[in-house]
Amino acid sequence: MASILKSLRVISEPLRLRLLLLLLEEELTVAELQEILGFAQSRISTSLAQLKREELVKDRRVGKNIFYSAGEELGEAMLVILEAARAELKEAQTDREHLAFTLKKRKDRAAEYFNKLAGKFGRAYVPGRSWEALSHGLLRLLQPIVIADLGAGEGTLSQLLARTSKKVIAIDNSEKMVEFGSSLAKEHEFPNLEYRLGDIEEPPIDSNSVDVALFSQALHHASVPQRALNGAYRILKPGGRVLILDLLSHTHEQARELYGHVWLGFSEIELHRLMKKAGFSKIESAVVAKEAEAPFFQTVLASGTK
Repeated sequence: MASILKSLRVISEPLRLRLLLLLLEEELTVAELQEILGFAQSRISTSLAQLKREELVKDRRVGKNIFYSAGEELGEAMLVILEAARAELKEAQTDREHLAFTLKKRKDRAAEYFNKLAGKFGRAYVPGRSWEALSHGLLRLLQPIVIADLGAGEGTLSQLLARTSKKVIAIDNSEKMVEFGSSLAKEHEFPNLEYRLGDIEEPPIDSNSVDVALFSQALHHASVPQRALNGAYRILKPGGRVLILDLLSHTHEQARELYGHVWLGFSEIELHRLMKKAGFSKIESAVVAKEAEAPFFQTVLASGTK
């Protein structure tokens, strides 16, 4: 009875309870738990140590990784209590969804494929072959759609998209960027490219009016990324898609001062959470590029459908 009471005291803390419920379903690393729950590594490690001390969880080392799972001797009474707690815990369903996303990533080799492809492309010289040329070619395959380039800057990408799109609306909160981009659009004769001064969190675009909402290395500049994605959802037509190219979460603090970044990138779980809360479905994400030099930034591509 004493051990049951001690165990109940330990799992009365919400984070420790959520950890144990996750580990009942799957063996996970600290990094995976951190991604699923969104807490700092130190807090998760401390909670795991407390659970392990009461033999509620166990661990095993595989190379450099330590995997945690639920203890083998929890007992039938404790399992009944945990399932009852799961039914009442409001975060339990979300944690399960994030767990499924993390487990899918384990099996998903798409990111690995992209990394290998990126490593090989351009390694051997072939006249005329480059990522720039390939990008121009692929852009020609775009259907005549309406695209909102949110956080467009001077709009280099907007101008490329305007070559084949029905219309491109480039949004930026810098008057000089909008002025410069507008002059370039006029100079290069893009009547279907319109620059508008505005905030990506409240884009000055009519609701249900665009086919694609694009954030290209822009979401990390938003004060509140959730508001930006809510805004993207509003302006998209039913069936429209949001595309996000941003940095994977990192620890390069100098990015705030050097590049004006508000957020140090986003994990795939964070993007999934933000997009789902905004209302998007069919959410997908993958790491599509890794820099070979410090600080080794990685780029994640995420998409969702309204």
